[in-house]
Amino acid sequence: MTEILQPPNWPRPKGFSNGTAARGKLVFIAGQIGWDEECRLRGTFSEQVGQALQNILTVLAASNGRPEHIVRMTWYVTSKREYLDSYKSIGEVYRGLMGRHYPAMTAVEVGALMEDGAKVEIEATAVIPD
Repeated sequence: MTEILQPPNWPRPKGFSNGTAARGKLVFIAGQIGWDEECRLRGTFSEQVGQALQNILTVLAASNGRPEHIVRMTWYVTSKREYLDSYKSIGEVYRGLMGRHYPAMTAVEVGALMEDGAKVEIEATAVIPD
């Protein structure tokens, strides 16, 4: 079970939670980029986000985990402007895969990722209930 931590005097954030608390089996998922199972990387920013999230969910499923078990994500993006300009389509892709589950998240703009052409890399931590 996951508990969302929201200080009472703070406004509710959009698209993420300020904190989460959970108990169970910890699953740490390495940074995933928007390539498919054959290591093909292509698509728009939001398409790469969708593939990266799908990759996270595939790794998580190997431990019998589901999207609602994710408690934290860190997003590394190569362009803050492209991220913000794609915000609506990212939201649609996100909700299509994750539903309305919004773990604690951080987004950081970086100069580049290790794979040429990658626009986003997402790492995740999940807690699967006992």
